[in-house]
Amino acid sequence: MNVAQAPLLIVEDDLALQKQIKWSLDRFETVTACDRESALVQARRHQPSVVTMDLGLPPDPDAVSEGFLLLEQLLQIDPDTKVIVLTGQNDQANALRAVALGAYDFFAKPFEPELLGLTIDRAFRLFELQTENRRLQTLHQPDALAGLLTRDPEMLRLCRMIERVASSDATVMLLGESGTGKEVFAQGLHQASKRSGKFVAINCAAIPEALLESELFGHEKGSFTGATKTTIGKIETAHGGTLMLDEIGDLPQPLQAKLLRFLQERKIERIGGRQEIAVDVRVVCATHQNLLAQIEDGRFREDLYYRLAEIVVEIPALRDRQGDAVLLAQAFLRRFAQASRRSAMAFGEEALLAIAHHRWPGNVRELLNKVKRASIMADGVRVGCDDLGLTAVGGDASDVATTDLRQVRDRADRGAVIAALGRTNGNLVKASEMLGVSRPTLYDLMKRLAIRPHLSA
Repeated sequence: MNVAQAPLLIVEDDLALQKQIKWSLDRFETVTACDRESALVQARRHQPSVVTMDLGLPPDPDAVSEGFLLLEQLLQIDPDTKVIVLTGQNDQANALRAVALGAYDFFAKPFEPELLGLTIDRAFRLFELQTENRRLQTLHQPDALAGLLTRDPEMLRLCRMIERVASSDATVMLLGESGTGKEVFAQGLHQASKRSGKFVAINCAAIPEALLESELFGHEKGSFTGATKTTIGKIETAHGGTLMLDEIGDLPQPLQAKLLRFLQERKIERIGGRQEIAVDVRVVCATHQNLLAQIEDGRFREDLYYRLAEIVVEIPALRDRQGDAVLLAQAFLRRFAQASRRSAMAFGEEALLAIAHHRWPGNVRELLNKVKRASIMADGVRVGCDDLGLTAVGGDASDVATTDLRQVRDRADRGAVIAALGRTNGNLVKASEMLGVSRPTLYDLMKRLAIRPHLSA
């Protein structure tokens, strides 16, 4: 790590001792503070990786309340900050308490500068390793959903959530608009669970009510007209594996009661049967409907909902996933182009803007449909808006996802400055501290972005 980019913060109210500590650690770039408020300002401004601090700080340097409050606030700003507490010789109890609250280490005064320097070195290296590990985790596509294409942070978080849940037997409810990929998540959950049985899916909305019970629970020979042989249902078929109940919101109420009994006892009875059959199955359900509203209307059982919703995963719509529409469109086009032996096909710039701008009410399913159509309809190798059936983005396209970093940065800066001015009622000193910048820097930002200090900016 280049420590010059992340200075060491020294918090000490005794100015003579502060200078001594700074001098003994002269190989590090340092910033200093003498009380809790100034330390927080420095922490927000410089984002230090490592902090050394005394627990006894003004206004009551003989007590430790300010020091412990500062420790808590520093770790709230960045939980990975390495805080090294400097204590008196007879203050080991508070030092141990500080470590229990998240401090990295402690040293009793007077300390050996060389030993403190070595500890600070280790703290910087650990911070660097943790930062690199987080970066790699962000880039890593979880194995459970290796077939899912996404760069969206929320989707990647859901993938990691699925991996954590997979090893348990908890029932998972997948919520999301039609076409968002609920079955892909369900299959990923099954693969990550390492269950030996099959993945079996059934759409509760696609099967007539009269047949759905038989499809789920099976039936014995002669149990009803046309039952010429014993047939096992989907639940039994999924024994040892995973059962996905798609569109669970359309499950008829009589079957809701029977499904609830199965979930409680993990046993079923086939239609016309008298023998209970034990079934080991992981249940995953999915719906685009608002089940809580259905409960209020009396159309869905509340007790069944809480049995099914032990873990709830809300999958965002395609329009809410950062950059995923273009990413998926490119992947789909490559797939269809290779299948039709037109591997040189590519989207034109207008088509990419249109894809990024479109709201995609049908989500991934709609995108797949339009790209497949375009791969067939395009005259040459360049796919345009007309081929996709999308309207070109006209005029100023500043509201479209952009790769212009200056525009992205300006929008982010403007939003942050306006939010800080709003929260501080236009107080530039407090706003600059909240943003972690100096007042001259804030003035320059406001001038460049044409922001006035009052709330009507």
